[in-house]
Amino acid sequence: MLECLMSGEEKSLRDEVRSFVRDDIDKQLLLDMDEEKVRYPLEFLHKAASRRLLGLRFPEKYGGRGMPWVSEIIALEEVGVLGTSLGCLYSLVSIVGEAINNFGSELLKEKYLRPTIEGKLAAAEALTEPRGGSDFFGATCTARKDGDHYIINGQKRFVVGSEGADYFMVYAKTDPHGPPHKSISAFLVDRDDDVRVEYVYGLMGTRGGGTGRLVFKDVKVPAENLLGEENNGGAIFYRMMIPERMTSAGGAIGMGRAAHEVAARYSTKRKAFGTEIKSFQGVSFKVAENVTLLDTARGMVYLAASSVDAGDPPGRARRLVSEAKKVATENAWKIVNNAMQIMGGIGYTNVYPIEKMLRDVRLIMIWTGTNEIMDLIIQHEYYKELGAESYRPRNIEFDAAEADQADEKIYE
Repeated sequence: MLECLMSGEEKSLRDEVRSFVRDDIDKQLLLDMDEEKVRYPLEFLHKAASRRLLGLRFPEKYGGRGMPWVSEIIALEEVGVLGTSLGCLYSLVSIVGEAINNFGSELLKEKYLRPTIEGKLAAAEALTEPRGGSDFFGATCTARKDGDHYIINGQKRFVVGSEGADYFMVYAKTDPHGPPHKSISAFLVDRDDDVRVEYVYGLMGTRGGGTGRLVFKDVKVPAENLLGEENNGGAIFYRMMIPERMTSAGGAIGMGRAAHEVAARYSTKRKAFGTEIKSFQGVSFKVAENVTLLDTARGMVYLAASSVDAGDPPGRARRLVSEAKKVATENAWKIVNNAMQIMGGIGYTNVYPIEKMLRDVRLIMIWTGTNEIMDLIIQHEYYKELGAESYRPRNIEFDAAEADQADEKIYE
């Protein structure tokens, strides 16, 4: 966020997270993750926890700081410069923590939320299934009540932290005969011998997070680990779309900013035809475009964060959050491509980090809901708002000179 919009507390938080990112994270960790020498960097979570930078939005009594979404976005932009892998691991505390904080019992908050914020437990979310991604309510993973336990069977794929996480937030069908939106429940499932990592994916980018496919075979989960009420997982899912997409948007700003700064600095040093390439319009106009794309994304993301913080109606907040995820991730993709074009051939090598950023950033237009799903939500919520009785601006249609010619307004 631009400094003119920041409070003193927000500037202090930005500097705090920037110091952590600059001083506490070794370059070698980033390289080892990209080469898959590290599958799950717990040391990153431990270091962030030691600075009290995890779970910023959650109550202080559980180890958080009770901050609003706007503050978390400031932190996410700074962490985002490290790439999507560490940004995702940082965000999982916020994502899974959202479900526990809003739908979990006091027992679950003490057992899972507090130690997660303290860096003593690592969380993961198991949402996507092999048979489909966007079709969430078509889940086939099942949970059957058996006394004081549930028995879970099924599979989940693309789980960041399948290797490394201590527990998983798992959605499973608890009513095989109920309507899709009222047949799913959410659980906290501890890692044990019955939770198998069946496959670890080789990814184009966003490496080092232990992303894999999980198989649940007769996994016993205490009934007390149910989040919210049975068959009410749909309400949890809709709530979870806010942290999933807001964290994606915040991290995308950081990644775009990082790529832009590398290329912009390069343009002040690299010479062609006897002058710095920043003097050529072909370069400087791409720099201008990147600055505009970054500020546009920031504006959209902070608008969405402010909407959530203000308690706007769910439909409007859902639309703005979807817009923020779409705009920020697509702008980041454009920025990284522009940065590589500015740098030319050297940008395509590992002498600079742009090639890794390009591999990383491609994923964020897919995960937490593809941007096509964002379009679906945006238009759906907009049409609802447009048709609401409370939406009563001036009807410009009737300002036309012949607006009263009803016979000429044919709709069928």
